[in-house]
Amino acid sequence: MSRSNSLLGYADDARLLIINADDLGMSYAINEAIFRTLKAGLVRSTSLMVPWPAALNALQFLQQNPDIPFGVHLSVINDNPGYRWKPLLPTAQVPSLVDPTGYFHTLAHMSDFVTAARLDELEQEFRAQIEVVLSAGLKPTHLDWHCLHNGGRADILALTIALAKEYGLAVRVSARPLIDQLQRDGLPTNDHDLMDSYAVDVSAKSATYARMLHELPAGVTEWAVHPGLDNAEMRTIEPDSWQVRTTDFDFLMSPQAREVLDREGIILLDYKPFQKLWQER
Repeated sequence: MSRSNSLLGYADDARLLIINADDLGMSYAINEAIFRTLKAGLVRSTSLMVPWPAALNALQFLQQNPDIPFGVHLSVINDNPGYRWKPLLPTAQVPSLVDPTGYFHTLAHMSDFVTAARLDELEQEFRAQIEVVLSAGLKPTHLDWHCLHNGGRADILALTIALAKEYGLAVRVSARPLIDQLQRDGLPTNDHDLMDSYAVDVSAKSATYARMLHELPAGVTEWAVHPGLDNAEMRTIEPDSWQVRTTDFDFLMSPQAREVLDREGIILLDYKPFQKLWQER
């Protein structure tokens, strides 16, 4: 039985799916792909990376399309060694969040970050990223993390949930036992482990996604997808993994994807109804 289905007003056997495009703002190739999947594809929600180079372009798009649901993709990790960025705040103000070069830690050194990051500095940087969005006149629906599933540390998770409640937002969580914990508190979440598209083999991705839709269980499932265009920028930023993004884009824009979704009777959701219930708790 799905607690979230009941909280959201759906039958227990309803198959609900959030398809959220992560990493909006990372680059122009990613922005354009996400814009297209939101307008003409299956994506119903996205997550904005405020410190990254194409964030202004993403903010402008969201201002022009205020009905598009989006979250703040709290970003304190660089996942690509050759394409890195710094905190919004001066590095002297948040020294525990950066490596000796003054940039966010790379994914390969995420354990160093998790060990060293001071909670007060994280709170300052997280707030700065949220406030940039609010100062642009935008209204996000939720918070999630870039690379740091469930915050990476119990106190970071607790901080994020506290910020979400303060700002009137929902929170994405990725796995049990946290799913059960929040649902016991009357907060809707996905019922099943988060699907990260970087874990899906690119060689037969369309067929895999079609099978996953056919096998989608009752309750709320979330897919964290990563659309990107196949161009020089995308291949330069991610020389070893650009195909993850281009195959995501191809499937999300395909007639096949829509046909499978309609045939299976799957209901696409965004975070707006989740946000409403989080605000009421």
